[in-house]
Amino acid sequence: MRGIFFDEDDARAVVARLAGQSYQASLTRERLAGEDDDEDHPWAVLTDAPAVVLEMLVDEYDGWLDEDAEQLAHPPLELPSQPTRIKRP
Repeated sequence: MRGIFFDEDDARAVVARLAGQSYQASLTRERLAGEDDDEDHPWAVLTDAPAVVLEMLVDEYDGWLDEDAEQLAHPPLELPSQPTRIKRP
């Protein structure tokens, strides 16, 4: 689970609060597509805290919650192997 913040101080405060609650938390820079300026990249807080805990901190520090891609992945769809026949032979 990760929270995204645009202010470094807010991101560091979230890491400190999570560490104070005995959760593991780390801080990294998140590169967004199309961002040229390195100073404009947001900060990502990666943690093993439950989603509810991180969601409360994200709301308090004006960030957003980004769930893991693995959790959002759906199983592949079963597609037909042949085209559908409209007319009968």
